[in-house]
Amino acid sequence: MVDVVPATVRSRMMSGIRSKDTNPELIVRRALFASGYRFRLHRKDLPGSPDIVMQGRRVAIFVHGCFWHAHQGCKYAKTPSTRTEFWSAKLQANVDRDQRAADKLREIGWRVLYVWECSTRDLDAVAKLPQVLRHWVDGDEQVGEISAAVGKS
Repeated sequence: MVDVVPATVRSRMMSGIRSKDTNPELIVRRALFASGYRFRLHRKDLPGSPDIVMQGRRVAIFVHGCFWHAHQGCKYAKTPSTRTEFWSAKLQANVDRDQRAADKLREIGWRVLYVWECSTRDLDAVAKLPQVLRHWVDGDEQVGEISAAVGKS
C-alpha cells in the first residue's frame, strides 16, 4: 500500500515527535515531584538513557509511548496497516533495545520501572499516579510496570 499522506507532510509530522519532555513524561515527573521525590533526567551514562533517574534509590524510570515501544495489549499500540514488515521490524528492534537496557541496568544494581503512555491518558489513572509511583519506588520490586492497558503489575 502507498502512504495516504504526501512525503513532505509525513516528514513534517514525524519531525514533531519528541523523545524528551513528552506530555506523558511531564505528567510522571510532576507526580514524582509532588510526592517529594527528586530526580535527574536522561542520564546518558546509564544504559538506555532512562527518562527519570533517582540516583540514591538506584531507580531508573522509562516513560514509554505505547506505539513506539509496542505495548502489548494496548489499544494505542497498533501496527500501521501500510508497510507492516518495516513497522514490525522497527518496533521489535525498539522492544529488543529496551530489554537489553533494562537487563544491563539490573546487572549493575538498578531497579527499573516502565510507565506506559496509556496510564497518563486517563484522568482517573493520572489522579492515582502519585500513589502508584510511591508504592513502587518505596517497594523492593526489581522491575515494575504502570499501565492502563494491563493494570499495574
